[in-house]
Amino acid sequence: MNICCIGAGYVGGPTMAMIALKAPDIRVTVVDMNAARIAAWNQGNLPIYEPGLDEVVRQARGRNLFFSTDIAGNIKAADIIFVAVNTPTKTYGVGAGRAADLRYVESVARTIAEHATSDKIIVEKSTIPVRTAESIKTIVSANGNGVKFQVLSNPEFLAEGTAVKDLENPDRVLIGGERTPEGEKAIAALAGIYGRWVPRERIITTNLWSSELSKLVANAFLAQRISSINSISALCEATGADVDEVANAIGKDSRIGPKFLKASVGFGGSCFQKDILNLTYLCESFGLPEVAAYWQGVVGMNDWQKHRFAARIVRELFNTVADKKVAVLGFAFKKDTNDTRESAAINVCRDLLAEHANVAVYDPKVPADEIMADVLGKGQANSRLTVAKDAYAACAGAHAVAIVTEWDEFKTLDYARIFAGMPKPACLFDGRNIVDLAALRKLGFKAFGIGK
Repeated sequence: MNICCIGAGYVGGPTMAMIALKAPDIRVTVVDMNAARIAAWNQGNLPIYEPGLDEVVRQARGRNLFFSTDIAGNIKAADIIFVAVNTPTKTYGVGAGRAADLRYVESVARTIAEHATSDKIIVEKSTIPVRTAESIKTIVSANGNGVKFQVLSNPEFLAEGTAVKDLENPDRVLIGGERTPEGEKAIAALAGIYGRWVPRERIITTNLWSSELSKLVANAFLAQRISSINSISALCEATGADVDEVANAIGKDSRIGPKFLKASVGFGGSCFQKDILNLTYLCESFGLPEVAAYWQGVVGMNDWQKHRFAARIVRELFNTVADKKVAVLGFAFKKDTNDTRESAAINVCRDLLAEHANVAVYDPKVPADEIMADVLGKGQANSRLTVAKDAYAACAGAHAVAIVTEWDEFKTLDYARIFAGMPKPACLFDGRNIVDLAALRKLGFKAFGIGK
């Protein structure tokens, strides 16, 4: 069997590497138009950072895992084609700011139809709106010169930072397809691949539309929990309650559970906000404005939390940060990844710069040029924004330290050393609740946490 995956990003690369590792008899080729990205996958300096991914790729690359820019040739050779291209939020026209931009998905469908010379199974791996499979099948069937296609939905449920673990031991694998003999055969073929290492009871099969919608709903529910506890964090700060204690108490209820009840400066990443906005647009499109408004509130609460964190820094620094140095520790949207999409740090830095603060950022995995581009825009510069080589350089001479990403190294910094090098009073704002505030206060810090 030959598998071709179109798209060598956060989804396509790790997923195909794991399939190749677990099914050495299947030839797996990841293709992409971006030659530099393909070269990075081939040369070992992987374009994305995920713990454990290097080892998985090393074991399979060159054996049955390949990375190529030859899209046409690999489409022809493939029995199964995964589509793992980007589906960003539209920035123009109808649905701007909420609807998914499906131009890349449509382009891939047309490319498959152009080059396919034998029957194919097309697998949607990208996060897409409900009924996109119908559009893909219409395009390939209209242009396929008699070639037959089956379109399946197989959404990814990876969490960045734990993608390899999630792939190796998934909660579930979801496969949606048409309830026809051909569709059932295609579902069985894909289930058979995952069945090499995933227990069969964890492989769930549904119709196409249920599968497509389940991805959006899963992310919406997870984001909802974060926004819910973050809303309570503000109430905790106003009343003297401790949000971690509240979260622990309610999480003991088996009907609620403890996961995703960690208060923070706000969620980020490539999925949560994008998927909820897509969900709200779908709801409005189907004449459900009340449902759309409900989910829009989850995004609104998250945005408010980010601005609230920055506003608290300004307030505690005597209502002005003009010409004061603020160290921002962490820029990735979460630890153990170099992904900065929708990172809370972007909003925090922008809000502080708008108040004329001098912002020094440090992140162990995000390159300096990416930090500058995310905050200021590509090619833009601002002398007030700098990127430090380590946490101590970022904090030296700072009036305040803001922990925005929960990197493990920030838990074990020498805060006595940091305190000694700061103007007094020295403030620390923990946007992830990962450090011991009481211990920091003993050192002399004015230390603040989320919901404390």
